[in-house]
Amino acid sequence: MTPENLFSNPLIVLFLIMGIGLILGNISIRGISLGLSGVLFMALLAGHYGFHVPAGIGDLGLAIFVYCIGLGTGNRFFSSLSNQGGKLTCLSLLIVAISAAVTCILGYIFKIPANLSAGIFAGACTSTPALAAASETMTTLTGQSSGVSIGYGIAYPFGVIGVVLFVQLVPSLLRLNLEQESKQNLKTDDDNIVIKLIQVQREDLVGTPISSCSLIEKLHCRITRIVHNNRLEPLSPNDRFEINSEVLIVGTRQHIEMAAEFLGTIIKNPYAIDSTRERRALIVTNPSIAGKKCNALDLLERDHVIISRISRLGFTFVPSAETILQRNDVLTVVGQIQDIESFARKIGHRSNSINATDIMSLAFGIALGIVVGMIQVKFPGGPSLSLGIAGGPLIAALILGHFGKIGPIVGYIPRPSRILLQDLGLILFLADAGIRGGADLIETVHQYGFVVFIIGILVTSLPMLLAYIIGMKCFKMNILECLGGICGGMTSTPALGTISAKTDSQLPIISYATAYPVALILMTLGSRFIISFLR
Repeated sequence: MTPENLFSNPLIVLFLIMGIGLILGNISIRGISLGLSGVLFMALLAGHYGFHVPAGIGDLGLAIFVYCIGLGTGNRFFSSLSNQGGKLTCLSLLIVAISAAVTCILGYIFKIPANLSAGIFAGACTSTPALAAASETMTTLTGQSSGVSIGYGIAYPFGVIGVVLFVQLVPSLLRLNLEQESKQNLKTDDDNIVIKLIQVQREDLVGTPISSCSLIEKLHCRITRIVHNNRLEPLSPNDRFEINSEVLIVGTRQHIEMAAEFLGTIIKNPYAIDSTRERRALIVTNPSIAGKKCNALDLLERDHVIISRISRLGFTFVPSAETILQRNDVLTVVGQIQDIESFARKIGHRSNSINATDIMSLAFGIALGIVVGMIQVKFPGGPSLSLGIAGGPLIAALILGHFGKIGPIVGYIPRPSRILLQDLGLILFLADAGIRGGADLIETVHQYGFVVFIIGILVTSLPMLLAYIIGMKCFKMNILECLGGICGGMTSTPALGTISAKTDSQLPIISYATAYPVALILMTLGSRFIISFLR
């Protein structure tokens, strides 16, 4: 078998592009790497030399990718529109609107075609969903989308580097110490959940039921066990504070230290814990439990169990009395064996649901999304529009991620499986998009010159600068909140990692998580708007 025969096989070419592209993406220079987008650059090179991948692989990857994105963000997207994330939602809207406006204005002035401009917009904002939406729109309108991936490849490098440089330079130029800023922020804590044994020494608490200690609840700590007969046993409704009684508390390090100051002192734990039988991870599937607050369920009194922590969408936290349980939450429950078993039945726990992926729901969910994307909306006096493969599965997954279930279709995939499917779908799409665009790459750069690179730099830089000024001056944001929101609005995970390396505060991460899903949706719409405006 000759090399020519090997490289004429589209499947072999596809997997070689994926493998070599991932090697390229893993190369890190001063903490900055291409990540999965390395596959796109490898595919552009392969497309330039005339290689091919299997037909339809891009649509398959796109549908899987946006569906998993929707499932992962649906739980936060709708809530971010109505709660305290209003400022961050506005910040995301501002960033995307300015990026799209700058792209349209410069594209019109320099006569950059719609497909190339939309690709520059997606690359400058490092938004692969926007790239996907633009590619599909151009394919529907013209039958080819090579210019979109070319524009993305041109603007993407500075899109990654620019946001990282911005969040590093702003604090330096303003001589702000992010660690000092985090200490002044009341929301700051060490997010490492720890377990400590505390010896009670407050006389005014003697005889008080442990379960009624509201201050511990407000500190987002949970007393889960108490020492009886030289053994740590799960807390019961009858347990009360006594002088020198020893209780086990779960919480963040800072909050546990505050709880210790209130209750007594932290002591060394000499006791063994029967975590095999008296602690279990249970998943919530019962719709009558989902949507209720922890205090409304009165778990210790009714069920004789305590929820020590909750894992939701990849995040683990210690709940408070006001925490609302949601479908597919994974609860770490402490209690006696028979009580845990009874509570598991109550919340609809299925042991195989925690790590199992419902392939049937995945298949029907994506099929439903594709059908939604095919629906044509006719505007009076204008063309018919549809969400397409980039929008339909995304909308369907957002709704499934929010409600948890529609009929027999379950909107839950365990995080490891979801991340694997999401990355695989993205890689397949990038390989296909790069192959299509590679053939015209050199010709496009030669035709339009370096102005396309300048446009990409401006589309990245101007929105961040204006968003920072408005966020700090008009919205009165904390610097950590503002920078985290900008990272989310620009969908830049590397930049968030840069901030996180400089502070232990969780505020940038919370702001990012609120702004990101909003920007994700708006950028897919923005890429379609750019194409409509410039065509």
